[in-house]
Amino acid sequence: MSHEFELQHELSLEATPEQVWDAITTGPGIDSWFMGRNQVEDGVIRTAFGDYNPANAITVWEPGKHLAARAPVADDGRFIAYEFLIEGRSEASTVVRVVTSGFLPGDNWENEFEAMTTGLALFYATLAEYLTHFTGRTAVPVTAFGPTDYNSLVAGLGDPAAGDPITITPPGRQPTSGVVYYTNTQTLGIRTDDAMYRFVNGFGGETVAQHHLFTPGADADEADRAWTAWLAEHAS
Repeated sequence: MSHEFELQHELSLEATPEQVWDAITTGPGIDSWFMGRNQVEDGVIRTAFGDYNPANAITVWEPGKHLAARAPVADDGRFIAYEFLIEGRSEASTVVRVVTSGFLPGDNWENEFEAMTTGLALFYATLAEYLTHFTGRTAVPVTAFGPTDYNSLVAGLGDPAAGDPITITPPGRQPTSGVVYYTNTQTLGIRTDDAMYRFVNGFGGETVAQHHLFTPGADADEADRAWTAWLAEHAS
């Protein structure tokens, strides 16, 4: 079996269309809310996320209004495409409609689709959080994979719900107060004054840290190593 899909999200943001455009069309902007490390050049959006390195060709480029990009179709028919429709409103507010579509081949598409659905919901919630609380700043992205059981990790943090206050202790730092800005069955997003910490139940069974650090001078490679060790220390 296989599955053709289309997912729609709508974001109401206290940001200008120009600020939204910068967040979705520049490498530093995408680094601040999506996943991995990103580059936008020569009409292609490239993402480096572990062993996953998609190169999505830009098919529509209307600054401040409309962006679309899609991956090449693989031999088995697999592809994914993104479309952002930006509508400015009064008083520096903007509505963004996002359509994510594609094709998943094979008999295991249900599990992959669930992971994609929960992950995308976190990503777009993070985009809204970024444009609400960190406008004008860019983040150092963190990617770390660990053996930690996701459900055990979340339970250790008190099984928080969206809006709950929470304390997290990043590697090498003192306990930090934050708030849960988003959570679902497979993801958890925490915002502090200088970071967004995200934990995802990885499709391969590991827990993935996908953080965004707004601390000036943060070193991406060092942060990746520190959080990889943190996940190993918190393995159940």
